[in-house]
Amino acid sequence: MTTEDRGAAGPYVEYDGLPVLHGSEVKLPLIHPYAPVETRRYVTPGGGRLTIRKAAKNAAHLRLTLDHLGCPAQCTEEKDAAFRRLALAVEGYCVAAGCRHDPAFSAGVLRCFEVRTGAVSLAAFVRAVLAVELGDLVPAGRIVEEAEARFGPVRPAQQPDTEDQAEEG
Repeated sequence: MTTEDRGAAGPYVEYDGLPVLHGSEVKLPLIHPYAPVETRRYVTPGGGRLTIRKAAKNAAHLRLTLDHLGCPAQCTEEKDAAFRRLALAVEGYCVAAGCRHDPAFSAGVLRCFEVRTGAVSLAAFVRAVLAVELGDLVPAGRIVEEAEARFGPVRPAQQPDTEDQAEEG
């Protein structure tokens, strides 16, 4: 391991061939896609940090945050679209249960998801998130297919309308 000083936010440390992590993150466990999943913070195989906790406003939900700060290779349009479709698929369970929450998904280096407890197994959802991170869209596609079979088509994975587009229409 080598240490790299990046100013006030540092020190950053190379960790097992992954992008550099903050010194406080080096002791986080590396999550394995087929290992048991608990509410806690992990380092992911793709170099991200995954936090799983109870949602603040909805007791029936878990909030998952996947951050790729310092790893711009994870911020591609293809991955954003896959993560967005995955979030919209699990949102179908929320709509069917009569609950609504914001945000169902947020894109970029800090991605947030809210998943209704019991709607999709936490292990399956985390496995799908980790697979997308590594470029495999199949597990996320299965969750989308299951949701579409129950609730109908998932909305297209596109960016929300901007103010300019809304003014034109």
